[in-house]
Amino acid sequence: MVIKEVIVVEGKDDTFNVKRAVNADTIETNGSAVNESTLIQIKHAQEKRGVIIFTDPDYPGERIRHIVSQAVPGCKHAFLPKREALAKLNKGVGVEHATPEAIQEALANVYSMSETYESDITQEDLIIFGLVGGSDAKRRREQLGEKLKIGYTNGKQLYKRLIMFQITREEFIKAMEDIGQEAEE
Repeated sequence: MVIKEVIVVEGKDDTFNVKRAVNADTIETNGSAVNESTLIQIKHAQEKRGVIIFTDPDYPGERIRHIVSQAVPGCKHAFLPKREALAKLNKGVGVEHATPEAIQEALANVYSMSETYESDITQEDLIIFGLVGGSDAKRRREQLGEKLKIGYTNGKQLYKRLIMFQITREEFIKAMEDIGQEAEE
């Protein structure tokens, strides 16, 4: 699998693991302290080839994703489910721990962000489907993020991410119905 865009990852171990799975070039942010020269490099890559942000499914990874996407508009996003990024014995989480198949799956399902998309999903839908407030909301958001391949978010960010990645109400409802059926099985 050849990726034409440059993939933004957090560190050397991520680069090594991504290159085991696909033929691609990477830019490493070297953690969450993304410096100006790295952002300039990412901007240049975006202009020439396009960029896919592929960070760890944790708070620092989301922080890096936010910093880069704010500084470099138009980046694509790939998400790895947390369960696919766990180290052996649950000692850490990250792209460096994912299987080549999980990386290929994530990179085959990239999203482009949109600030202008008008969604027909409402905040009320999130409440009705138990995604905000309630004892099981976090688990449901994790399942939804995995099913739609948009990553995990907290309750506040979920609505925004659904809009940014142009998830239709039909896709949303279908994913929630699938999650409901899986719970019954």
